Amino acid sequence: MKWTDRIGRRLKLNDLQILMIVAESGSMGKAAKALGISQPSVSKAISDIEHAIGVRLLDRSADGAALTVYGQALVMRGRSAFDELSQGFRDIDTLSDPTVGQVTIGCPEAIASGILGAVLVRFCTQFPRVVVNVEEANNLAREYQMLRERNVDLLFGSITRPFVEEDLDAQVVYEDRPYITTGATNRLALRRRVEVAELLEQQWVLPGESILRSVLEEALEARGFALPKIGVKSYSAHQRISLLATGRFVSADSRSVLRYNGAASSVILLPVDLPIRSWPVAIVTLKGRTINPVVQTFVDCVRDVSKAIGNTKLRCRKFKNPEAPAVKREAEEDWGR
Repeated sequence: MKWTDRIGRRLKLNDLQILMIVAESGSMGKAAKALGISQPSVSKAISDIEHAIGVRLLDRSADGAALTVYGQALVMRGRSAFDELSQGFRDIDTLSDPTVGQVTIGCPEAIASGILGAVLVRFCTQFPRVVVNVEEANNLAREYQMLRERNVDLLFGSITRPFVEEDLDAQVVYEDRPYITTGATNRLALRRRVEVAELLEQQWVLPGESILRSVLEEALEARGFALPKIGVKSYSAHQRISLLATGRFVSADSRSVLRYNGAASSVILLPVDLPIRSWPVAIVTLKGRTINPVVQTFVDCVRDVSKAIGNTKLRCRKFKNPEAPAVKREAEEDWGR
């Protein structure tokens, strides 16, 4: 039996509730009094349900009304249905509260090990009853299906410009860019100026396919060079920073990783003249999907924390080479020093 064919268009929840009150009180008269309506209204409601279903639900007598076996089956399921509806309203109340619930986000490892840490510290301090689930989405452009299948509430990471996904909405929260980096013991670390050709002689550690790598490749091509041979390809910002500490590698790290990843405090920025462009980092959501208040609260927190990228002073210890004024000035401008 299809719900719409036989029941859905004729069975009313109000009538079902009346049947349940009759079953509890044992008579139509008592049910009418409890509901504050007339007894004929109660009788009509019961008749309407019986007509819709096609079976007798009550045995009526001078002593009152008792459920038939059909009535007992319907009332038992009816109680379950009303309980589920009540739970649904409680769920709505919870979802309407911006201080409780869950947020599920997808982001690349560089975001998770960088700015997201600062976001989580602030958000979880302000909203301790909210659970934040972080899912892996290392190449954001390939992970949009996570949004379309509603496996995440939002994606947070780098996007291409222009953004061409018609069913998705992208809110840019800051602009990122890479810096050429190495460890303190690398022979280039104390140089006032590093030529591009010298960089190409070094062993590189870089992420695989990514916006950061594409931007670096564009900058090298603008100077007439190809992307150098990569010794280690690693998606992990933590691992790249650890390898830099050995002094054996050079790399390119984004501004947000250098700002928010504590392990990056010993990284040296190399003074290299490259026309490096920035790229947008955005919160991506599914168009037409209602964002519940707790998710919107999280989005607001991301935007607030992201403002610091343009306003935070860069710690001088990131520049262990005091003879690198060009890159120091460029970085200080980026951090708004």
